[in-house]
Amino acid sequence: MLSDPLLTERHENGRDVPLLVWRAGRPLRAVSTAPLGGGIGVRRWVLNATVPMSYDRDDPADHLAGMARCLGLDGPGVGLLTGVDVGEVVARTDGGVRVWATVGLGTPVPAAAPAVPVPQRVGTVNIVAYVPARLGDAALVNAVATATEAKAQAIGDLGLPGTGTPTDAVTVLCPPDEPVCDYGGPRSTWGAPLARAVHAAVLAVGTDTVPWSDRLPG
Repeated sequence: MLSDPLLTERHENGRDVPLLVWRAGRPLRAVSTAPLGGGIGVRRWVLNATVPMSYDRDDPADHLAGMARCLGLDGPGVGLLTGVDVGEVVARTDGGVRVWATVGLGTPVPAAAPAVPVPQRVGTVNIVAYVPARLGDAALVNAVATATEAKAQAIGDLGLPGTGTPTDAVTVLCPPDEPVCDYGGPRSTWGAPLARAVHAAVLAVGTDTVPWSDRLPG
């Protein structure tokens, strides 16, 4: 089982910066597109860390690993970054599937947009999901696609001309030792509630999120 996230802070560049921490009671199977802990494997924790919109480090995985060490997180985990205040995370549950989303949609773009320079204020949508059944490798990969489709549907329902942002990330976790479920598509046993929960979470945030760094004095 994956815990509810704990909201905490790190002191960085003279400011207290928010981050969310999920801890697993036991190691979980996971698939992720995150800069730290991406791919398929066993993971013990998840971090979702706020960064300023000016963030330009070229070592995000090392940066996240350093945060994990400071928090005393052991073993392999997943690390995500976002420009929004992670304290504004939205949680939704559907059919036993649990989803948490931090949503920044400052400049959504179509996935198949022409080859033009990426806007500076891209925002980020980070999705963390827990499915209470063991998904096989193909089903885990399919679950990422399902969550992404549901996010894109929500963005369309919000009336925005895009499918996401260039920095969006998805993490799906599940138990490691139950009978294997082979499917994760949007009409499968677990993909359907995953899609509904992701759609509801992204839709609930809407389009008015202000980046964390834009709220700082000065």
